[in-house]
Amino acid sequence: IMKTFSEEWENNLELSKNAVYVKSETYDGATVKGYDFSGDSVDYDALFQSYQTMGFQATNFGKAVEMIDAMLSARETPFEGENMDGIRQDSGCTIFLGFTSNMISSGVRENLKFIVKENLVDVLVTTCGAIEEDIMKCLAPHQICRFDFDGHTLRAKGLNRIGNLIVPNKNYSLF
Repeated sequence: IMKTFSEEWENNLELSKNAVYVKSETYDGATVKGYDFSGDSVDYDALFQSYQTMGFQATNFGKAVEMIDAMLSARETPFEGENMDGIRQDSGCTIFLGFTSNMISSGVRENLKFIVKENLVDVLVTTCGAIEEDIMKCLAPHQICRFDFDGHTLRAKGLNRIGNLIVPNKNYSLF
């Protein structure tokens, strides 16, 4: 027996509602948070300690620091080439920073804010999801979990996994 389009639609709608509106259980993990740069000075021990609650991976951190130092040094070096028509180039390096929305979900958000506030980049390139993630992060915290947590089990509890972060359904509802 074939279902009508209307019956199929109602069934799919009900399945979707049941998945999205599962009441979020409490998850007792560390809250996702980056380092607070708003003080008068930087506490480097606290900065490096904060990576434990940033989520995702802080891979190749040493290489990244070295690369950033090289870019900032090049940025301070006057441009010695031939300028293109209509384009002024003052330094030897224009720094682009590209990131996906999941970086905003994590504690790296505070680092990105600092980088922009201190004019350490010239151009930002991101996805439109970064706006949604930023608003959600302002409305409610995310928690740290493990990368191997089962998505199906979490969904049944009204919890969503982004890498090693937990985002309760209620956070999406607040948005």
